[in-house]
Order: sequence, then C-alpha cells, then structure tokens
Amino acid sequence: MSKLKVVTEKSVLFSLTNNSRIVGLLAQLEKSNSETTESDTARYVTSKILHLTQSQEKTRKEMTAKGSTGMEVLLSTLENTKDLQTTLNILCILLELVSAGGGRRASFLVARGGSQILLQLLVNASKESPPHEELMIHVHSVLAKIGPKDKKFGVKARITGALNITLTLVKQHLSNHRLVLPCLQLLRVYSANSVNSVSLGKSGVVELLFKIIGPFSKKNSGLMKVALDTLAALLKSKTNARRAVDRGYVQVLLTIYVDWHRHDNRHRNMLVRKGILQSLKSVTNIKLGRKAFIDANGMKILYNTSQECLAVRTLDPLVNTSSLIMRKCFPKNRLPLPTIKSSFNFQLPVVPVTGPVAQLYNLPPEVDDVVDESDDNDDIDLEAENEMENEDELDQNFKNDDIETDINKLKPQQVPGRAIEELKMYEHLFPELTDDFQDYDLISKEPKPFVFERKVCGPIVVPTACEEASGNPKKKGTVMKEKVTSKGEEGDKKSTFMDATKENAKDNDRTFLQQVGDQNRTITSACGLNSDIVKALDRIILQNIPDQTSLGSTAGVKKDCSLPLSVLTCTKACPHVVNCGNALFEGRTVHLGKLCCTGVETEDEEDTESSSSVEQPSVEVPDVPMLHDPDLYIEIVKNTKSVPEYSEVAYPDYFGHTPPPFKEPILERPYGVQRTKIAQDIERLIHQSDIIDRVVYDLDNPNYIIPEEGDILKYNSKFESGNLRKVIQIRKNEYDLILNSDINSNHYHQWFYFEVSGMRPGVAYRFNIINCEKSNSQFNYGMQPLMYSVREALNARPWWIRIGSDICYYKNHFSRSSVAAGGQKGKSYYTITFTITFPHKDDVCYFAYHYPYTYSTLQMHLQKLESTHNPQQIYFRRDVLCETLSGNSCPLVTITAMPESNCYEHICQFRNRPYVFLSARVHPGETNASWVMKGTLEYLTSNNPTAQSLRESYIFKIVPMLNPDGVINGNHRCSLSGEDLNRQWHSPNPDLHPTIYHAKGLLQYLAAVKRLPLVYCDYHGHSRKKNVFMYGCSIKETVWHTNDSASSCDVVEDTGYRTLPKILSHIAPAFCMSSCSFVVEKSKESTARVVVWREIGVQRSYTMESTLCGCDHGKYKGLQIGTRELEEMGAKFCVGLMRLKRLTSPLEYNHPSSLLDFENDLIESSCKVTRNNGDVTR
Repeated sequence: MSKLKVVTEKSVLFSLTNNSRIVGLLAQLEKSNSETTESDTARYVTSKILHLTQSQEKTRKEMTAKGSTGMEVLLSTLENTKDLQTTLNILCILLELVSAGGGRRASFLVARGGSQILLQLLVNASKESPPHEELMIHVHSVLAKIGPKDKKFGVKARITGALNITLTLVKQHLSNHRLVLPCLQLLRVYSANSVNSVSLGKSGVVELLFKIIGPFSKKNSGLMKVALDTLAALLKSKTNARRAVDRGYVQVLLTIYVDWHRHDNRHRNMLVRKGILQSLKSVTNIKLGRKAFIDANGMKILYNTSQECLAVRTLDPLVNTSSLIMRKCFPKNRLPLPTIKSSFNFQLPVVPVTGPVAQLYNLPPEVDDVVDESDDNDDIDLEAENEMENEDELDQNFKNDDIETDINKLKPQQVPGRAIEELKMYEHLFPELTDDFQDYDLISKEPKPFVFERKVCGPIVVPTACEEASGNPKKKGTVMKEKVTSKGEEGDKKSTFMDATKENAKDNDRTFLQQVGDQNRTITSACGLNSDIVKALDRIILQNIPDQTSLGSTAGVKKDCSLPLSVLTCTKACPHVVNCGNALFEGRTVHLGKLCCTGVETEDEEDTESSSSVEQPSVEVPDVPMLHDPDLYIEIVKNTKSVPEYSEVAYPDYFGHTPPPFKEPILERPYGVQRTKIAQDIERLIHQSDIIDRVVYDLDNPNYIIPEEGDILKYNSKFESGNLRKVIQIRKNEYDLILNSDINSNHYHQWFYFEVSGMRPGVAYRFNIINCEKSNSQFNYGMQPLMYSVREALNARPWWIRIGSDICYYKNHFSRSSVAAGGQKGKSYYTITFTITFPHKDDVCYFAYHYPYTYSTLQMHLQKLESTHNPQQIYFRRDVLCETLSGNSCPLVTITAMPESNCYEHICQFRNRPYVFLSARVHPGETNASWVMKGTLEYLTSNNPTAQSLRESYIFKIVPMLNPDGVINGNHRCSLSGEDLNRQWHSPNPDLHPTIYHAKGLLQYLAAVKRLPLVYCDYHGHSRKKNVFMYGCSIKETVWHTNDSASSCDVVEDTGYRTLPKILSHIAPAFCMSSCSFVVEKSKESTARVVVWREIGVQRSYTMESTLCGCDHGKYKGLQIGTRELEEMGAKFCVGLMRLKRLTSPLEYNHPSSLLDFENDLIESSCKVTRNNGDVTR
C-alpha cells in the first residue's frame, strides 16, 4: 500500500514538473515576443519546446488542450519573428503536433488562424532569392496537413497567391525530390477547390506531373504515389480531364499501369498502381475520357489485369477500382425493346393535364430510343465487399429539406372536402349504423363451430394461418372454356370442351370432386392425391367464346377421372409426349411438358420419406376454414378483367401455397460475388463472339418463334399478375430478362412473376433481370427470389421457397434518355442476378419477386370467409366500393360482432362501436401487404374468445386491395392510370383514381357523421429495410428533426400515436419499434397516412411496412420472412388493437388480460401442421 502511494506521488510530482516546465517555456516565449529587440531567447525557448514535443506525448496534449494558449503563443511568435531558426523550430513543433494528433489537432490549429499565418509566411519566404529550401519544405508540409481541415483553404491560397508559388517551386526544382514531395502534397490540397484546379491546369500542372509519373522504378515510389494522387485530384475537373485526353494521357496511363502491374511481382507498390487507376477513374468521368479509354483498349487491359489480381486478396482495391472504371466506360445502351413504354396499352378515359402520365402522352415518337450521351459525372459507387448493411441507417437519416417545417401545414385541419349531400352516396355502405336487426336470428350466443363442406382441391393445400392470399377478381361478360387433359391406361390424351350454364359447371365440378374423393378414401398418401389431381388437370385454359354465344351458357368443365390412381401413368407409347415438349408454352396453353407422362411413383417413396422426416408444425387455431378452392378460383378468374385478356392460370395460383415446414435463413453472400458477375458482363464486350444473343420470349412480338432446341429454357408470363416482357439467351445457360413497365408508364420495373420450363437437372442457370430501377435492394443483403416447382407440388410440397445463389443487385450499362427519365440525366438501370440449379428434369417452375397474391385469390378468400363465418356471432358484409378503370370490382368488407339481441340497448351498443379502417395493396408489387391483410381477415372471422371480444369492441371497415387493376396486370406500383395511387389522396380524380376517391369518401363520410375512426392503417411492403414497422404522423417529432429545438418545445401534442406501435413491438416478433418513424415529409403529403391524419383528423393514422426480405432482430432474427410470419403479423395487429382498447377505455373493457396473453400464444403456435393418415388437420 505504501509502495503504491510512493509511486503515485512520484508520478504526480513528475507531471507537475513537466507541465510547469512547458508552461514556463511558453510564458518565457510570450515575454520575448513583447521585447522590441531580437534576442536568442526565442530561438532557445523554441528549441526546448521542440525537444519536449518530439519526446513526450504529454507535452503535445498540453499544447493542444482545451484552454491552452500554447498554440496562440507559437503562432504569434511565428508571425512576428524574423529569425530563421526560430521559424524553423516553430514549424517543426507544429508539424509534430499535427502529425501525431490527427485531424483534431489540425482543426485546433486552423481554428486559431494557423492557415492564414502559414500561407503569408510562404508568400514572404518566396520573396527571398533563392528561397530557403528547408523553410519551404516545412511550410508546405504543415500546410498540406492542415489544409484539408480548413473549408476556405482553397480561397485563402488563391487570394494570397500561394498557388503559383508552389507550382513555380516544383517547376524549378523538379529533380529535388525532397522539396517536390511536400509541394505536390500541397498541390493536391489546392486542387480540392474546383477554381484552383482549373487555374493550376491552365498553368501546365497536368503536363508537369506527367514528367514525374513514369514506368516502373524501385526508386522514388513515394514521390510517384503523391504525384498520382495529385493528378487524380486535378483530373476531377472537366477542363483538366479534357486537356489530358487531348494530349493522349489516357493511353499513357494505361501503358504505365501495365508496366507497374507486370514488374511489381511482390505487390509492394500497390498504392502506386491504385493511384494510376484513380487517375483513370477521374479522367473517365467525361464522355471524351470514356471514349479514349475504349479506343486505347482499356476494357481489355483492365479486365485482364484485374483477373490476374483475383488470387491475391490484398489486391482487392485494384480489382474493385478496375471494375468501377470498366462499368463506367461500358458503352451505354438502350434496352433491346421497341419502346420502354408498357407492351400493354390501355386508353384512359381522361388524360391528366400535368404529371408523368401527361408527359408520357406528349413524348415525341421514339424518344426513349435515344441514349443520353452527356457527361453525367456518374461516379458509380462500387459496393465494397466488406460493406456492412446500412440501409436502415440511411433511411433514418432524414433529409431536412424533405421534412415539412410549416407548423400550420402540419396541424391537422379536419375539413370535409366534399359536401355532405354528396357524401350521402356512401350511406348504403354503412348499413350497420341504421339496421335494427329485426329480421336476424340473434337468439344464440353460443359459438357455432365452422362447418366447412370441404371439397377435395388440387394438391392438398394445408390450411394454416399463413395460407396464400391473392389478388384481383374480374367481371367478364365473355364466356370461357377450360380444357382438361386426363390420361388412361393406354396414355391417350382426352380433351373435352363443353358449354353449360354456371350451375352445370358447378355440378360437373362436384361430380368430379366426388369421384376423386372416393378414390382418395382408398389412398393414404396425400402425395398420390396431389399427383392425381394435377395429372387429371394437365392443362388449365380459359378461352373466350364468341360474343354470339347465348346468354344461357357459360364455361363448363368436364373432368374424366374414372380411372384409379394406380393406372394414371403414361407408357412410352403415349402419342402426345412430343407435343407436350414442343408446345410447352404456346401462347394460350400451360402444358406440364414431360411431367404429364411420368408417374409420381418414380419419386413418391423417396420424396414421401423425406417429407415426413421433416418436423411439421401443428396448428392450434382450428376454426379458420380452408380458404383455397381451385375450382372456385377458376370460376372467379373467368370474371377477372385484364388488359391483355389473359386466358391462362398459373399453377401456383391454382394449386395454392402452404408455408414450408422449415426455416429459411437470410442468405450469406459469398465474398466477391458482385465483381465476379460484373466481370462476366464485361466479357460480353471483350469477347462478343461468345454471346448468343437470341430472343427466346417476347411479348412485343406475338409471332416470335419458340426455339425448338431441347436445352433452351421456355418462358411464360401470360397469366394474372405475371410480369416478364422479353428474354434473351446470352450464353448457353445464361439469360437476360426484361420486365414490363407499369401500364401507361415507362418505368416502375421491380415486380416479376413468370414461368420457366425445359430445364435440365444439375445445371447452373444464370438469370439477369436487367431493367430494375431502385438504387439498392435487399437482394444485396440476403434476400432470395421465390420459386414454385410443379414437380414438388405433385409430391405434396405445394409451396413457394426462397432459392438462388450468387445473388446481387448492381448498376448495369443500360440506360434511358433524359427525356424518357423525366429530366434525370442518363438514368441507368440495375440488374438483379441469381443462379438456379433445378433438381428435376422437365419441371415447370415459377419465379416471383415475392409471394404472389392475385386479385382472384382475394375474391376467392373473401367468398370463402363469407360463406363459412358464423352469422349468429359475426357480422360479415362484403360490398363493392366501386369499379376500377377496367371494370373490376373493388371489395369493401365490414366485420364486427352481431348484437346480443335486437333490443334497443344492444342495438345502441352495436352502432356506437368505434371504427377501425384498414386498407392494403395500393402498390401491386407489395404482395406481402396482402398476406398481412389475409392474416387480419382470418383472425377477425375466427371463433376464439379474443377475436369475439375484438369484434364486440370495434367495427372494421376494410378495403383489402386498393389497386385491383395494377395487381391483375402485373404492375409494380401504379394503377392503369400510370400513377402511384398512394400519391393521389390529397385530390383524387374520380375518373382516374376511383378506388382512392371512394375510399377517402368513406372516411370523409365517417368524419361528417362524427364517427371518426380510432385507427387507420394502410398495409405496405418495404424493399430496402428489414422487419415490420410503422410510419405515423407527429408534429413534435417532425419539428424536432428539423433541429429547431425551440419550436419543438413549444408544440403540445398527445403522444397516443405511439401507443399501438409500442404494443406491437411487445407482442409481434417481427415488429421493430426502432425502425418506426413519425416524421411528416413533404414528399409524402399526398399519401393515405398523412391525408387521413391531416384532413380527416385521425390521430392514429399509420402505414405499416412489412419487409420483403427478413428480420434482423427478435425471434426471427436472421430469417427470411414467409407467409406464415406475415399472416401472424396481421393477427398480431388485431391483438394490438385489443390491447389499445384496454388502454384507451379501461372502464369499458373488463375482459381479463389473460385472454390476450392466451391469444398471443395461440397465434405464435398457429404454424403447426399435423398429418394423420394423409388427412390434414388444423
């Protein structure tokens, strides 16, 4: 203990002595400054300070500590002294301080006027003839250190005339490397200012630097590196870059680079090589530079050298920079399309006067065929391979200029907007406010279990809380036929078409299903039943019958299933095998190819075992009916109106989807995959003879010839929600895919959904979707595309799975003209690339951006819910809000609990329940929103106690699909009007945006009758963030983000808008509170969330965003999100509303909280499926 005390006392004494010494020396120096006569004191004191500074870090800290006057004393002495040695001593002290202390000490020196004093010293020293070399070295060295920390350094240097002084020194002492080195360092700092850069260029600095830069040499590599860094900074100026191109320096740089690459065998001069590449990167920012690079064979040179560097990990900076330069110089091409407008045409009833659609209609012919060749300075930021995912952080760094700062605009102003007489048109959509229930049977309050007359459907669709939800139903006046193929013992193809009334069609379906059901009773394998159904329905065709068809006839379906399953296999004598293979995707047909002639028995045993070996989760919420009915789906599709008049049905939509019984982790991307893919793209330009460049699918050319070769993949997207416009075979197993733009638009490419067949097992196929538009994607951070295999569905695995390897998303060499891009200069497209190895031969597979959910699926689900709910407990009403532009109905659903009786008190309680208004799928490509909505609808119609309490607490008004037309036609973001409907809420046009106009009308009506919804929530999907989260509206938080803390403190606001998100963050494992935002941006002022908050007056107005990728926190951390989790989120949202009710109305709500906890447990376990003897139970 005593020893420790002694040591401590010694250290304190030393510290005091040391500090006293430096303080004393500084005081002595300050005193000498005030003396009029020059003495040796300053020289002596500064030498002592220099010694202490060089030897002790404590001294350096003391000199730059807060409150220290040491720096001011040194600068004052430097400014006033005329003694050379004193000046050199002080310069050495400053150099020691800024060299060891990094940027903080340099900033400390700048803040005390160091830049100006040193620049003036440089000017004064230059007047001597000749200037003192040592002094010039030290002044330039210090200035090069502090210059980058002074924002006005370039201006100061130009005003004082320091630029020419430094340049003159370099010219006059070119062989004096010790002097030239700090001068070049300072020139690099000068060049950060664009005016200085141009001025230096005119003075011949570029030519001067090329006298220093040269071929490989073991000497003076440090000087070479600094010269190259200076050159790279100078060439960022377009003027200097053009001068370098005119003098042929691009070719010189490439020659020098090759020389250094060849001779630097031990890679000791990587910084020199990188400096050459940085100079090339700067000069190729201009069009002339890119052309000179191409003419000098730069693409091949950098490609070959970068490939040779791949084996050495430390050379990755060279590979990445080379890749960036080659991508930039790759000649920009227009997409290989006749026009970038949609291949589908829909004439609008009214053409907007302004906006993107008006611009599109006014574009000159063929304008989008022009590639913008202007200098765009498009410095592509190549993603570093070790880059961490930062999308969430980027999105949370709000741009202040987009945040609404006008308090008056932020304050909600509840204005009806439309006259009350006009709003009365919505009275019929609120019968719950006037119905007296005299004609209803309200006797029983006992829960009535769902009695579901289960029909045997497609491959067995396991009903879970995550079952498929889909898109848009259409009403069609035309009559359609369905072609059914079945096979007998001899393998004959039997196709039957018949016309009958809809009733006859249903009877035929029942007969068929009864027969299949009888067969199923003798079979214990669900796999066998799946195979039977699919083989019996070899093709699904919807064909329009001519208008002359009598009104009494509609499509009929005859299904021949008289043969037992055991003989449903084809022999080699099957006469239609070849035709199946050749006509696999002939326009209006969806053959299964060779699947139709191979029995499932070849895979049944193995697949059944592998399937049963996987632990199947069990469902503990048994009262939700099976919502998928293939036959009902077909009937609904016949009435769905699409612009292309689709006549086919995709197998996944017909069969249905069940969540796979296994977890799908977020994909870990292999190191270097992006640059590898980019290198393969660059090979197309270098080795053009290796490129096949053959069109194998083309919506714009209905007469295109389907390739006959067996090793070429066949494609199809002519079905509801499908999107694939063109496919070009690039190499034997590589294809470029082009997506269709939204109708009446020339952009919004992201959603894809298409069919592939003709594959060979074990072969790696690369797919490149080359016209995406977003600048980044979760495909770079572990997201995978989805695939549905018909072969797997035949073997009792009818589910979409995440699949693909070598996935990345990057900017490519295709671009749009500035006119077509809406004024954005040379806007480039992006590529999603992924590699697939198919497990089965001649399978039929479907790929999608996210789990498809069509309009017809939604109508099927609503119809099933309507027909199976308990009418004595549940008030379920399905209305038509309006018709869309193409004549499809937009469904409106009302759900609440039936009143206990028709007595006055019960009717009053019924009518006075607060409203909750929900909507979804305003953006067609955000299919996850429909899956969340499906979970909400299923939960609200279930028979568990908490759902009943929820219905007794609220009246739910739900618009489950705000954009049916967009969903049906495979759009990504817009409706048929070519506009983003979620930017039309402020002033919707009834002719162009009917669903938004009338949805807003419903809310305006509720406000007019003083029944403002307690909660409004619009379900969305998010492509660049993980987890599920909410956007809300808050004046206080918006003002706070503008950094105006004073204004923020003055705002008084109820924080109730945070309650529901906080509840969800506790009960929903996928929900992340930290990702939520309650800021109102100017760009979002016409969205549903902001308009409903500001104009309608709903405080709890939200957008709920669900990730397309997965979660990075909580229970699902590291997993990709699936339909199970999305539907769970929809159910958890309902539980959150129940807890919100308890918090907001504690006196009215007396149900025990244990019910909510119990319900929470039910939902969490609702993904369990058990199989008994081939039957599926929930």
